[in-house]
Amino acid sequence: MSDLPGSIDAVETLLEGEGYVASRALATVVFLSLKLGKPLFLEGEAGVGKTEIAKVLAAALGRRLIRLQCHEGLDAGSAVSEWNFAAQMIAIRAGEAAGRAGVFSEDFLIERPLLAAMRPQPGGAPVLLIDELDRADEPFEAFLLEALSDFQVTIPELGTVKAPEPPIVILTSNRTREVHDALKRRCFYHWVDYPAFDRELAILKSRVPEAAETLSREVVAFVQRLRGEELFKRPGVAETIDWAKCLLALDVIELSPEVIADTLGAILKYQDDIQKLNGLEATKILNEVKKALT
Repeated sequence: MSDLPGSIDAVETLLEGEGYVASRALATVVFLSLKLGKPLFLEGEAGVGKTEIAKVLAAALGRRLIRLQCHEGLDAGSAVSEWNFAAQMIAIRAGEAAGRAGVFSEDFLIERPLLAAMRPQPGGAPVLLIDELDRADEPFEAFLLEALSDFQVTIPELGTVKAPEPPIVILTSNRTREVHDALKRRCFYHWVDYPAFDRELAILKSRVPEAAETLSREVVAFVQRLRGEELFKRPGVAETIDWAKCLLALDVIELSPEVIADTLGAILKYQDDIQKLNGLEATKILNEVKKALT
């Protein structure tokens, strides 16, 4: 178990030790969230590193990472706990449980992420990642207010379970819809934007250190140039890293129109975007990138 970082600089160093190059603003809100024990709400485009910050923070602090992946139809029951009905029926039939009190006990309870996050964990309070909250329905947000305000959840048959030590909570949203203000007010908020060239290059070097300097610079510059195009889905930092790994696997030393055409699927995920960039348009962008880097 690691002690919590005592300064913003310490947060930056902690994250860099796990390969995450954070902006000063992000390191600041992470520090405040840890220092004051408030949830951290990260919003931004897909692929900019919102989920990764929770994974890296858990690894750096030596804490357990508990992930609640949000989706349409998610409710309090499936987020907190469920009863093992099959085991309950077997126990009843075998005469091992006497009545309601016997089968509605911890022995037959299946913990889900929110309940697990309220339990004591080896190494200290866990990191609770509530991922892509915007995918969940609005009623689920109302339920989260209790959990994040008092760090407790209620199981009707057993009562209220309160965390002895509040978990480190990180919520993420891709902003496919607006999350209610009441929930945001209980959190520190930060918009995670696409990084500037220098920081994205540093991220790439951290994650793919074996990539040559020339290739790394071309990859970052090309992806950054793509983000200025009218695309259905702009590539994120995750796509930059994946593309560099693909190019290394192909023993590519520098970008060429042929290489780009063959590997566009690593950075663009929609056929319309790929068709738009194939051929002369990709060559034009590459020429502009190479000219700007010289």
